[in-house]
Amino acid sequence: MAKKIDLNKTVYELVNEYPELVDIMAGLGFTEITKKPVLNSVGKMMTIPKGAKMKGISMMDVVTAFISNGFELVGEMPAVAFPGAGAEKPAAASAASAEKSVNEEPVEVEEAASSTQPVADNKEAERRTLLKSYLERLRDGEDLETVRADFVENFSGVDASEIMAAEQEMMKEGTPITEVQRLCDIHSALFHGATREEKIANAEKAVQEEMIRKRAQEELAHRDSYPKKVYSDKNQKAAALEAVKGHPLYTFTKENDALAALLEEYKENGTDELFQTLRQISIHYAKKGDLLYPLLKVKYGITGPSDVMWTVDDEIRDEMGDLEKETQRGDEWKQRVEAVLKRADEMIYKEQNILFPICAVNFTEEEWYGIYRDSKDYADSFGVKNETWDEAEDHVTAAAAPAKAGAGEVVMPGGHMTVEQLTALLNTIPGEITFVDADDINRFFDEGPKVFKRPGMAIDRKVFSCHPPKVEPLVRSIIDGFRNGTSDVVPVWMEKGGRTMLVRYMAVRDRDGKYLGTLEFVEDMEFAKEHFLG
Repeated sequence: MAKKIDLNKTVYELVNEYPELVDIMAGLGFTEITKKPVLNSVGKMMTIPKGAKMKGISMMDVVTAFISNGFELVGEMPAVAFPGAGAEKPAAASAASAEKSVNEEPVEVEEAASSTQPVADNKEAERRTLLKSYLERLRDGEDLETVRADFVENFSGVDASEIMAAEQEMMKEGTPITEVQRLCDIHSALFHGATREEKIANAEKAVQEEMIRKRAQEELAHRDSYPKKVYSDKNQKAAALEAVKGHPLYTFTKENDALAALLEEYKENGTDELFQTLRQISIHYAKKGDLLYPLLKVKYGITGPSDVMWTVDDEIRDEMGDLEKETQRGDEWKQRVEAVLKRADEMIYKEQNILFPICAVNFTEEEWYGIYRDSKDYADSFGVKNETWDEAEDHVTAAAAPAKAGAGEVVMPGGHMTVEQLTALLNTIPGEITFVDADDINRFFDEGPKVFKRPGMAIDRKVFSCHPPKVEPLVRSIIDGFRNGTSDVVPVWMEKGGRTMLVRYMAVRDRDGKYLGTLEFVEDMEFAKEHFLG
């Protein structure tokens, strides 16, 4: 019986069906699949196509690996994009229905970008037609070497990535992926190698090299679209900002100094407690990942740090997390620790001499104010506390307000959205929401079915009128505690309809601590029991 992988199923379901997928997928780069807690949680929500997109793993590589291990693919097959092959379309072809004529599946075509576009389209169409003809000839039983000879004659001057792009178009049009894979046998004839496997491997390597070359060209062209910056004084600019008490670079540098000292101490006295302290590096890296890398990439087109350093940060953090879980801490464990801490030490140098100077040259004062404000949400690392940056504090209120808001939008310090968006967001939160204002008046109930009914006609009434007389004293006591500041949260656990419920009453206060009202939030906690107790 053929082993079938349904791409609509979750990774958890597929691994339970075929345990050997763990090793196959781990080899492709899905390293988290080897961790049971991740497989048992995220794996229950994630499909292979979604995971591949998140991890940046080519679905063509995934498909190739599965087919080579004897699997047959069914379910929704996403479009597989290749750099240089044009923008990916949101179309998807069903692997089960891919046998249908391509005429039944409309193919989206981008509008002509220039007068030369029709010519390019015609050439691409001709190549696809030619490639399909090779498949048809193989299906009709023609000798493989004869088909190869014709292929070499017609495609010897074509980049490998263009051939792969044509194959991708064929998949979008409905050509079964198992047949497209047979083209590897054909176009491998263009590349050196003694065996069929070597030729195919070299062909795929050539495709990857061509993709990298084109990606580099696109990156350089992309960078040219941004204003040029002068980097000759980048180190002086970084040093000046690092000297400003409370500035983000001041704090980042202090954390690096503390980390460097801990690394030296660990070399002399490598205790478990000290290793646990070193794991606070994840806080430092999280701040970089949230506050520095995206701004450099999106606003200034500088992708190197986000593409390279961010990946290394994750690898260091993940490795330290894995090492912390190990119970056998012999020589092999110590060697791994030494290697990962060496990488952490090298990252300190890269931050101070590459990342921070780049940020110093590019970021505006307003952006540094925003980074300062957002950095307050992170825990301290290595004992370094956020100092007050006086200049930024004077701008925090103005910086917190969104610069632009559309007509009719609700404007908040954290952003802005339409009433329709805000309503949908509140209704999406997995719980029942009630807000009572400072005058004890019901002001808001979320929509949808509720365990604790909240009739719409109760809006604008006193909250006490919604409770039976025996409960009213308790409600008054809770709200009085919030109003006079003696309490902020009151959790109440109960059984309702055979299910475990958590009702939390929370004081709602402004930035200065002024009481604005009470939030009641009801959660069905059965999911937690099922998750932790199986």
